[in-house]
Amino acid sequence: MSGFVLEMRAVTKRFPGVLALDRARLELRAGEVHCLLGENGAGKSTLMKILAGAQPLDSGEIRIDGAPVEITSPHRAQQLGISMIYQEFNLSPFLSVAENIFLGREPRIGRTPFIDWRRLYADATAVLARIGVQLDVRRPVNELSVAQQQMVEIAKAISVNARIIVMDEPSATLTDHELRALFELIKTLRRQEIGIIYISHRLEEVFEIGQRITVMRDGEHVATKEVCDVSREDIIRMMVGRELTEEFPKEQFTLGEERLRVEGFTRTGHFEDVSFSLHTGEIVGLTGLVGAGRTEVVRAIFGADPIDAGTITLDGHAIKVRSPQDAIRHGIGLLTEDRKNQGLVLGMSVRENTTLANLGAIVRGGFLRRGEERRVAQQYVADLHIKTPGVEQTAQNLSGGNQQKVVLAKWLYTQSKVLIFDEPTRGIDVGAKVEIYRLMNELVRQGVAVLMISSELPEVLGMCDRILVMHEGCIAGELARVDASQEAIMRIATGERAVIVP
Repeated sequence: MSGFVLEMRAVTKRFPGVLALDRARLELRAGEVHCLLGENGAGKSTLMKILAGAQPLDSGEIRIDGAPVEITSPHRAQQLGISMIYQEFNLSPFLSVAENIFLGREPRIGRTPFIDWRRLYADATAVLARIGVQLDVRRPVNELSVAQQQMVEIAKAISVNARIIVMDEPSATLTDHELRALFELIKTLRRQEIGIIYISHRLEEVFEIGQRITVMRDGEHVATKEVCDVSREDIIRMMVGRELTEEFPKEQFTLGEERLRVEGFTRTGHFEDVSFSLHTGEIVGLTGLVGAGRTEVVRAIFGADPIDAGTITLDGHAIKVRSPQDAIRHGIGLLTEDRKNQGLVLGMSVRENTTLANLGAIVRGGFLRRGEERRVAQQYVADLHIKTPGVEQTAQNLSGGNQQKVVLAKWLYTQSKVLIFDEPTRGIDVGAKVEIYRLMNELVRQGVAVLMISSELPEVLGMCDRILVMHEGCIAGELARVDASQEAIMRIATGERAVIVP
């Protein structure tokens, strides 16, 4: 016996024009959290899809408890005790918690086709109790918070006696309180000898819950280490293959003219009397706790949601923004938090997505000039270092970091005067984050005013010249870079101390 519950050896996978995995390997012990790390496009997701039966391997070997197995389908993976919790949950929103946990495996009354509802609810309650979670098992899933839906996914995995659980970016949309609850649940799973493969770009989580790490780069295995034997800098170096001298490469520019002013912005029930300004030469951060109203405010500035009161001034002139089309025409761009559903058309190519917000620039006589469109897309692919086999690759086949770069290319092509970044680095690896930060610096150098929303306080502190803090739909304070700290921001964000914005 090898001592491993799972071994993946020399796993190779090719797609047309791409060697996605090149003799990759991973081992997992029972009762450990093994963190799988690497930049976007390193091959982590492909390796896990093979483990989950969603993709066949071309060559290599998978062993469970030392015995070789073939995983030909998700059902076969489930039979072997493997469950995968994807970043986008696989739940039926209008079914109850209990129905989701036992979907397709509902207990029946005798030999009839009728569901034994009493037993279903009792079994679901017992599964949740096993992981220390209390939920109303009759409640529809679409009424649950993201964290609660995640607990349902974990309960579903437990209900099929999973011994190996893969968690793909489980903390991406959780608040700090919800993250604490997830970590406690992971500790419970470990005590039950369940092995967990944990994929995350938040390196601080590795040191809190991980026992070992495996780093991948360009589809290959780089190293497997005990967490206690590595530093944050070691992990970054292994992930990117080079030294990152600065995690937040902030540049200082001369403060210029006021570019955008928002005054008295109000949308009843969402935010009230929000006022601030943006100047050329600066990056302004907008932060606060989840639910504080940050995204709602920038959606209104972009014309995606209506307002009850307020004005927008751009370059000294009052403008009306009643729709995103108005915002784009005036030179305001929004990189949305949900890039997959709101920032990109996933089924369209890199070329088509790049020009989508400014098609008028490549239309002549009513006809789209595809040659010019291709040239524009190829230029942005080169300038932004977008990793893709070509501009005809569909956006859904790109890694998260490269998808974000395509969204950025789309807005750069509109030659926006104001760019709003809503959680620009969520789900993106550390190397791609630095590239995004450097692009933000370049935009500021070119005279673009930048507003950045982020829940990651180190990012806000590292990249912003001024920080606006929201609390319960209002801007409760403003901090200059020299005065800002995580503690100061949290005091304002929780309503403990308000700072009057001049």
